[in-house]
Amino acid sequence: MKTEPIVYVLSDSVGETAELVIKAGLSQFNNGDYKIQRIPYVEDKVTVDETIQLAKERNGIIGFTLVDPKLRNYVNEQAKKFDIEAIDIMGPMISAMERAFENTPRLEAGLVHKLDEDYFKRVEAIEFAVKYDDGRDSRGIARADIILIGVSRTSKTPLSQYLAHKRLKVANVPIVPEVDPPEELYGIDSKKCIGLSISPEKLNEIRRERLKALGLGDQATYANMQRIHEELAYFDKVVNTIGCEVIDVSNKAVEETANIILHMIQK
Repeated sequence: MKTEPIVYVLSDSVGETAELVIKAGLSQFNNGDYKIQRIPYVEDKVTVDETIQLAKERNGIIGFTLVDPKLRNYVNEQAKKFDIEAIDIMGPMISAMERAFENTPRLEAGLVHKLDEDYFKRVEAIEFAVKYDDGRDSRGIARADIILIGVSRTSKTPLSQYLAHKRLKVANVPIVPEVDPPEELYGIDSKKCIGLSISPEKLNEIRRERLKALGLGDQATYANMQRIHEELAYFDKVVNTIGCEVIDVSNKAVEETANIILHMIQK
């Protein structure tokens, strides 16, 4: 069975430009059945090497927008070395313009964005989502526009990032029976908190696939149905105590769940 095509987007900025171009190309294939993984703010060869390795392991391709000529050349060299398709989206254009205009490019990342309030809000929200991901720092709960809670593998992190691109500050907190939720969760407006529920069968399926991807046996406690029922029962107890809205993400894409949340906020 063929695996879902994956494209890694390397960028020295947020990566929006590269993703838009790649989506336009991918729309011509597989009825849109593909996955894009952004790797933003690339500044060193180590990140490039890690992405090359991922693309090699998953038979993926790479699209990149890097203004630094040395990094661009390095990506092309490594991709050729490991026989990986790599699309240089900015390089040929900058080179052609340099010849035509007889002028030297500034080679500064992210200049396509206007430095206005809206852009800064988006960057701030993205940084916030990274900083307060997976319950790393409970202090973010009070500062967040939205707090997502759920057991492991309910798409909390990708959903946080998606909403961050809509300029919303999102913190997410994992719910684990052995760990008491942060006290801050019980002191906020319950309307800011959203629980992500999932069916036991779907969660079991997702966790088993995750274990396989990590090279582990799918019989581990992590994917055990009894354990899953215990986690979900504890999750129900927590959300009932908080009194927050709950969305069933069992058969929803991240974009679909995000749209539900955005509609809830507007409402």
